Amino acid sequence: MKKGITYAIYARKSTEGEDRQVQSINAQLFELKKIANNEGLNVVEIFEESKSAKLPFQRPKFAKMLEMIEQGKIRGILVWQINRISRNPAESGMVQQLLQDGKLKRIRTHDRSYEPEDNALLLSVEASISNQFIMDLRKNVKRGIREN
Repeated sequence: MKKGITYAIYARKSTEGEDRQVQSINAQLFELKKIANNEGLNVVEIFEESKSAKLPFQRPKFAKMLEMIEQGKIRGILVWQINRISRNPAESGMVQQLLQDGKLKRIRTHDRSYEPEDNALLLSVEASISNQFIMDLRKNVKRGIREN
């Protein structure tokens, strides 16, 4: 546990498949608040967003969170999974750079933490998997449309 870090909770659901994701943000917030409480994390901001992350620079609340990190108001992100942060290489790279530069001190997911002194490989791989998911989904949807 990292004491003295100010955290933002970031909960996001995609705009696609609303029927399947109706409880997604609430479920994320419930679990993330429980983690914050159990670990004594200082959460100063909660960002909820119902936007796709497949294209960069389309999420105003995500942009606001990054701005607050740059300003030093937030030093940690509490998020369900890395794929909630981004599914595109531009924004994933921005977050990774903030972490590597030490402006972001910690990313805490439900099952692990990422810190500036960690090996960057795992975070890069997880971010790339999120991006690959979108690319594969796009191909599969186009194939399905052609079949109809």
